[in-house]
Amino acid sequence: MKGWKIWGVPLSIMLINMAAIMERADENLLPSVYKEVSQAFKVGPADLGNLTFVRNFVQGLASPLAGILVLHYDRPKVLAMGTIFWAISTAAVGVSTEFIQVAFWRGINGFGLAIVIPALQSFIADSYREGVRGTGFGMLSLIGSLGGIGGGVVATVMAGHDYWGVPGWRVAFILMSTLSLLIGVLVFLFVVDPRSFAPSKSSDRNALIGKGKGSPTSLWRESWIAMKSVTKVKTFQVIVLQGLVGSLPWTAMVFFTMWFELIGFDHNASAALLSVFALGSSSGGLLGGLIADKMARIYPHSGRIISAQFSAFMGIPFSWFLLVVIPQSVNSWLTYAITLLLMGLLISWCGSGTNAPMFAEVVPEKHRTMIYAFDRAFEVSFSSFAAPLVGILSEKIYGYDPKSVRLDSGSSQEAFALSRGLFAMMAVPFGLCCLFYTPLHFTFKKDRENAKLDSLRDDDALTSAYVKD
Repeated sequence: MKGWKIWGVPLSIMLINMAAIMERADENLLPSVYKEVSQAFKVGPADLGNLTFVRNFVQGLASPLAGILVLHYDRPKVLAMGTIFWAISTAAVGVSTEFIQVAFWRGINGFGLAIVIPALQSFIADSYREGVRGTGFGMLSLIGSLGGIGGGVVATVMAGHDYWGVPGWRVAFILMSTLSLLIGVLVFLFVVDPRSFAPSKSSDRNALIGKGKGSPTSLWRESWIAMKSVTKVKTFQVIVLQGLVGSLPWTAMVFFTMWFELIGFDHNASAALLSVFALGSSSGGLLGGLIADKMARIYPHSGRIISAQFSAFMGIPFSWFLLVVIPQSVNSWLTYAITLLLMGLLISWCGSGTNAPMFAEVVPEKHRTMIYAFDRAFEVSFSSFAAPLVGILSEKIYGYDPKSVRLDSGSSQEAFALSRGLFAMMAVPFGLCCLFYTPLHFTFKKDRENAKLDSLRDDDALTSAYVKD
């Protein structure tokens, strides 16, 4: 059954994409009910931002663990393990009675995501050829974003109702946890690691290193070598640098739903706007992957970089128009929708079209999960400060007052304050992100050639050792 195909698509790829759907749905769950959580626990944007900070910070610290685990275990097992952590923590948030409990379980949620996301990315990198990896990551982004749309919409709509006397936002968390756990079990049972289809490399290597598996020292030595190898790559260092600032706007966007509701939009209208933006972003991920693949064929050493710089730059005018120019009124729904659709379509190219495919090309195949894991470690840890900063700017500088929030009609002053906090954490980082991509024009070519040479040396060494043995 593990080798089955459905409509010509391998069952493994389908289940991996389903895992991506649930991962993105889980990420969007809490931000979609920020207002309800704010009322339930009597907290403001700064405290809500701290929830995102806790999850992202733990995720960043724990991400290297994914690279270590994947060196020694099949990725389906690693993915299933991470899914169990995030499923249990999601259900626990839904039944929490104290804000400190919510913060603790969001940290556990971050630990699960730290294991899952790098393994997902390396799985896709190994499943597609070099010239079409942008498209592969774009498809993962598109399909995963469907989960983000579903999770955000379902949570936002359910938040407006009670079910069997239980607030809808709590029921949404328990429902999402159940579905995530089911997908994790299916991944464990039926997904096949792409490395198992390369017997000349993977099987021989596993047979050779299997003799030393009884020694924990040898396992940690191999992990340490992989870590040092990845962090020394110049292209990795540059992409991490741009990611430190480039991820800030996306983390700050967790406040979009709350901002729409403060303007005066009801749950359904806010969910619709969030869905439009998610649709634009997911389509943009695929569009960016296709364009970057095409650009890479024309300009092999700079095409992907140019497409990323264009996408990052477009975040500046769109942030300004969305948060400053459009009148903050329920009458502006259509203007918001069109802006969010175009914004999502054009600012979402960097990850799928540039970062993820380039990572796969600058390290040997065996170190791919490690490079994705360390990217998440640095990027997510730093970006975790964005959400608390939005809350602090909104409250301390622009005058946001949690006590003035009205659930029925919105709060124009609080909406204005939150929008200014968002703008500060979006426009400037987008500009810096565009600038920080520039050194890749000078590092990528050399690093890619070095990675190819390392892979050839590894293959030759394995072949010689296997024949000798």
